[in-house]
Amino acid sequence: MNMPAPFFSIIVPVYNRPAEVSDLCESLLAQTDTDFELVIVEDGSTVDCRAVVENACRRGLRAEYFYKGNEGRSIARNYGLERARGSYFLFFDSDCVIPPAYIATLKEELRERPLDCFGGPDAAHESFSDIQKAINYSMTSFLTTGGIRGGKVQLEKFTPRTFNMGYSRRVYERVGGFREMFSEDIDMSTRIRRDGFSIGLVRPAFVWHKRRVDFRRFFRQVYVFGMSRITLKLLYPDSLKVVHLLPAVFVAGTVALLLLGIFVSPWWLLPLGAYFAAIFVFALAATRSLRIAFLAVPAAVIQLGGYGLGFIKAFVSKILLRRGRNVEEEIEIRRGK
Repeated sequence: MNMPAPFFSIIVPVYNRPAEVSDLCESLLAQTDTDFELVIVEDGSTVDCRAVVENACRRGLRAEYFYKGNEGRSIARNYGLERARGSYFLFFDSDCVIPPAYIATLKEELRERPLDCFGGPDAAHESFSDIQKAINYSMTSFLTTGGIRGGKVQLEKFTPRTFNMGYSRRVYERVGGFREMFSEDIDMSTRIRRDGFSIGLVRPAFVWHKRRVDFRRFFRQVYVFGMSRITLKLLYPDSLKVVHLLPAVFVAGTVALLLLGIFVSPWWLLPLGAYFAAIFVFALAATRSLRIAFLAVPAAVIQLGGYGLGFIKAFVSKILLRRGRNVEEEIEIRRGK
């Protein structure tokens, strides 16, 4: 006999991450509300997580596992969307761990404040490494992101991202799936908002997000984020806000201050020192750890520097020199061609 459709379908694309999927499944097995299904889409992995999902199913998790050729995370999510049965679709990254009351909290929040599309913040679990905690602080601090990832103070409208995002089946039926591009979740949120659907932050529905485990991979990630912001600007000319320019300003300002400090006077280095000291102090207050506070400073430099460099490179290449994909091609992507 077929089981009734669940309230939520959790869709997770996976590529060579069985250990992460194991932690994710364990956290879902611990949910206080089980009105959900898990849809794992293995995107051409060479090290798959089938055994992990099957083991979780034997222990009571309602889950389905699909394996497909490697085409990218957006196509994998769309593959899961086509097979999901829930009234709402939830999206997590495979490196997320879900607090036990997440499903119950989200369901209650949506009953009190119905939303077509929603997202929640992320946090660092106590079991994460100090580098992961420092990166998490940097990615969520107002001093580095302006609160755009769900902070209490925000410099722009909240935009759900696929480490913790969801929307209704009605949204999917009208707006469709994800496009295969960098920052596909921002693109999706923008399309949803422009189609007249409501979008909101559900602050109590947070996830523990492991993020990158070292600074090298973190730099590569934020560098791509910076480049993709220019793609989004070409697709949506009014989407570029002042807060998105700040990392590029940080890069240019840091270079200028370093040169002035070396060739003119060391006093020019004072603004940088004050900014890094502020990051350290606020990180120490937030994490209560000297080591994490120290690590938060290079994490912030890598985040702002990597994003800023990617932004500057894409701005020069795509907008000033008009190399690579041009505006007309970006518009074709926007139209789904």
